[in-house]
Amino acid sequence: MVNKLMEAIESASTKTDVPDFDIGDTVDVHVKILEGQKERIQVFSGVVIARNGSGTSEMFSVRRIVAGEGVERKFPLHSPRIEKVEVTRSSVVRRAKLYFLRDRTGKAVRLKERRRVTKS
Repeated sequence: MVNKLMEAIESASTKTDVPDFDIGDTVDVHVKILEGQKERIQVFSGVVIARNGSGTSEMFSVRRIVAGEGVERKFPLHSPRIEKVEVTRSSVVRRAKLYFLRDRTGKAVRLKERRRVTKS
């Protein structure tokens, strides 16, 4: 009984239009920010270094370099605060977690781009 109740609650809060992105993809995450009474959308762009969890508790981590410092941010995938996630670039990776990028700087951070075949 408890599982059915949990499933009903989770299904009500899950998003149906979940974007398709993988580890290593460069994404633009459009996040709603509340500033006093106003609400605006802020874009956080970077490389997806990890995905973990499942269902409504699924999270993904995005890393980028700002003024020479690495900045990481974790986002809940099904959060109502996330407006959309756009994939700008896709990369070839052989790992499930790209934590090794934390130690690298400059050109060593680059990932090899994945070529996508478009069906027309």
